Amino acid sequence: MRLGLAMVLGDVADFTVVGEAADGESGIARARELEPDVVLMDVRMPGVDGIEATRRIVEDRPETRVVVLTTFDLDEYAFSGLNAGASGFLVKDAPADQLIAAVRSVHAGDAVISPRVTKRMLELYGGSLPENGGSAASDQLALLSDRERDVLVLVGDGLTNSEIAARLYLAESTVKTHVGRLLAKLELRDRISAVILAHRTGLV
Repeated sequence: MRLGLAMVLGDVADFTVVGEAADGESGIARARELEPDVVLMDVRMPGVDGIEATRRIVEDRPETRVVVLTTFDLDEYAFSGLNAGASGFLVKDAPADQLIAAVRSVHAGDAVISPRVTKRMLELYGGSLPENGGSAASDQLALLSDRERDVLVLVGDGLTNSEIAARLYLAESTVKTHVGRLLAKLELRDRISAVILAHRTGLV
């Protein structure tokens, strides 16, 4: 699996695969040593699992973005990565272009959640996720402008900033501004929390 990922990403002109690790503990050490921009993290590994490794990597170096790779049906506990600081979830059988786009997106500050993973996450884990303010969060939606609400709906659908820009005929920089503002107004930690909130409040 690592060999395949390295080959796919290594063939992208502006990507450099700086290292690999066979387990969580060595992954943490390699991330500390190499200071990567993006880490692709498996969940099930010998010793330290991918969730704990994600938490420690993000604590050590918050600017490193972690994408958790999940097998969708089996790795139900992978969604604990939400609280560990993961920037996204991708299924292991995602096509190469989706993998490359995910790396670009999280590097640019977006979060990436495969639509399949989003649906499964809400089915399996939604009841025990933080409430993000519960009914207060719904009340906070009133603080959003119409355009910010439109953007939140599309974030909830799993679209990236560039996809939202195309859908709403806006500049990507404008979408990024809207996302930043709605996260601040709703007091959300990150884009993944916005996805959960959009589903919880019935926007999506």
